[in-house]
Order: sequence, then C-alpha cells, then structure tokens
Amino acid sequence: MFTGIVEELGEVVQVTDLQSAARLAVRASSALTEHARRGDSYAVNGVCLTVTEWVVADPAGDPVRGPVDGIEPATAVLQFDVMRESLDRTSLGALRAGSVVNLERPTQLGGRLGGHLVQGHVDGVGTVRSRQPDEHWEIVDIALPTSIARYVVEKGSIAVDGVSLTVAGVSEDGFRVSLIPETLARTTLGSVAPGSPVNLEVDVIGKYVERLLAPRFGAAS
Repeated sequence: MFTGIVEELGEVVQVTDLQSAARLAVRASSALTEHARRGDSYAVNGVCLTVTEWVVADPAGDPVRGPVDGIEPATAVLQFDVMRESLDRTSLGALRAGSVVNLERPTQLGGRLGGHLVQGHVDGVGTVRSRQPDEHWEIVDIALPTSIARYVVEKGSIAVDGVSLTVAGVSEDGFRVSLIPETLARTTLGSVAPGSPVNLEVDVIGKYVERLLAPRFGAAS
C-alpha cells in the first residue's frame, strides 16, 4: 500500500524485452534503496512492482550485487520484471532508457498518510490534453477512460502516475488537477507533455462501495 507521495525521481537505465514480459532497470539514490531486498515492492509511475535484484557500485566503481554491508553508494539500480498484463494496461510499456519515473516505497503501518490510500493497481490509462500555467500553479486537463469516469468526483482523490492529487473539476470524459510548484518540481508531472499517457488509479473505497451495493440496488443503478 502506498500514499501517492512521490519520494524521488528515478531514471530507467535499461529495458529488456522478454517477449511475454519486460525487465526494467531503474537507477535510484542510496537513500531509497539502502534497505531494499528481493521481493520488496516499489511504486514505479504508480504501478506496484517487485524488486527482483539490485546492484550497487563499490568504492572502486565495480558492480556488486547488493545489499553489501559497509558500502554506501550514491546510487543503486533496482531491477523489476513486468508482466505483459501490466505492460498492456499501463504506460510502462512506453518506457525507454533515459525515461524518468516517479518512485515510492510502501507506507508503514502507523506512519503518516500524507496523500490517500494507493494500491499501485492501475485502473486505466489517461491522456494529458492540456496544460495551463499560472503564476502559482498549473492546471492540467486529463482525458480518462469512460469505464472509470464514475469513480472520479470533484474534490475527491486520484493517483496520476503514482502522484496523489485532488480533483479540481470533472467533465464527461476527463478531469482537471491543479499542480503546485512542489509537485511540478519533484514529480514527472512537471514535464509530461500534452498527448502523453498517464497511469490512473481511482479511490479504492468507491470501487468497494459499488461492489457491495450492486447486488442490493442492481448494477445499472
């Protein structure tokens, strides 16, 4: 479980095509990877992925498969295997070497919930339609699939590429968010261009409420 508060921007250093899957190698700081283990979860652009391996550099610059006691590198490379299902249903399939991604580690029970409950299970891929800069913020309009439009409500929460945001306004086929300078500077949303795909995860509570009430009131209502 995540909160949608991006901790760091990582860089994709390699994408390996495995036919029915892909292997992503993502460079991140030692602060984000120092306690990483195989099997750990990270949110990469809002998609929950499992660490399969990570590599650091020892003081001589030689690669060492971590974790290694006593080595404090400036960066490390996390490796993730991404299934075809995830590649087809998210924007991860468009990543290339050099792509910048949002990274977040899972939240800890008892810790602060700075954003909202985010599972890292993408509900659909939206498209950035426009960006409207202002003196103190930027308004971004995003088109979304009709299949998830009913879960997006004004002043509700939504995760865009793993970033927890408040919905500033809704339309029949999209929604708007207002991005403050901190969000623009510390996440990929500061540079995503109109026409670009973004991963969307709606508030999980709405989906559970709908599922529970559907047998009582009927799916159509």
